[in-house]
Amino acid sequence: MVCGVLLCMQPVMAQRIKDLASIQGVRSNQLVGYGLVVGLPGTGEQSPFTEQSFRTMLANFGIKMDSGVKPKIKNVAAVAVHAELPPFVKPGQTIDVTVSSIGEAASLQGGTLLQTFLKGLDGNIYAVAQGSLVVSGFGAEGADGSRIVANTPTVGRIANGALVERSVASGLMQNDYLTLNLNYPDFSTAKALADTINQRLGADPQKGYALATPIDAASVRVTAPRDVGQRVGFVATLENFEFTPADAPARVVINSRTGTIVIGQDVRLMPAAITHGGLTVTISENQTVSQPNALAEGQTVVTNQSIVDVNLDDSRMFKFDPGVTLDQLVRAVNQVGAAPGDLMAILEALREAGALQGELIII
Repeated sequence: MVCGVLLCMQPVMAQRIKDLASIQGVRSNQLVGYGLVVGLPGTGEQSPFTEQSFRTMLANFGIKMDSGVKPKIKNVAAVAVHAELPPFVKPGQTIDVTVSSIGEAASLQGGTLLQTFLKGLDGNIYAVAQGSLVVSGFGAEGADGSRIVANTPTVGRIANGALVERSVASGLMQNDYLTLNLNYPDFSTAKALADTINQRLGADPQKGYALATPIDAASVRVTAPRDVGQRVGFVATLENFEFTPADAPARVVINSRTGTIVIGQDVRLMPAAITHGGLTVTISENQTVSQPNALAEGQTVVTNQSIVDVNLDDSRMFKFDPGVTLDQLVRAVNQVGAAPGDLMAILEALREAGALQGELIII
């Protein structure tokens, strides 16, 4: 049975605009910082940059250490802190942060992140992170060097661990219009989206009055009120409109690592004949001991014995007529007992032969 085939046979249903598109300029931003985690139970590190960061932290509090003194800081680890700043977040609100070890620390379990500045792409500080880490993984090591690790003990998370200090201006009020970007570009879907907005808002493109205009396969421009309050209400109404997107392109997606195969409902096959079979060659090497008779002269020797076994499975051929559907393809392949790996080879051969009507994507 071809267990790795997932079937996409459900008809396309009407969906909300908010589920299929996003507003251009309304986006999240990535933040990153460098800090120290303290309070580790001996699972920290003794690296040069950790020592330098530790000395700098003490200097900020007016404590100076002699250059010749090397601190023992096995309970400290240097970490990278990153977070995502959602749109419309204001100063004083909090966001989650993820803390990852960047040195030789064995675990961050039980550690506390000290005050860390989180910067954006422009170099400005947008949030400050601090707090106790929650680590799902753990590790243990024996005296002989044996070690066991579950999950990832060098990565932790702090819920609401960063306080936002600076907000980012959104693109909601930059122009007299909004641009809706489709999550999956398609010309037919863009036109259907624009037609739905015009119909629901009473616009008539035939008379030269259109509120929504498709720009390309990914974007639809919509005229919006200039007043802030009216625009927010306009977007709230707009994003709940439902429309039916266009059918997805005929496509076969193969994950060569996991054996997963997804075939779209519009995939068709041209006339083709396929044979399926396999040749198995097994070679084994055995060692035997040759010992002479007790009364005979000779020496005991070890000899190698090679066994070569060839197994040719029964080859079967099945034929596809014009316009064969996905269901017929899977049924035919199941009848010959092809595994997911065999189906991958069959689909690739069909594409090379020009008999597969659809795009073949291998990831």
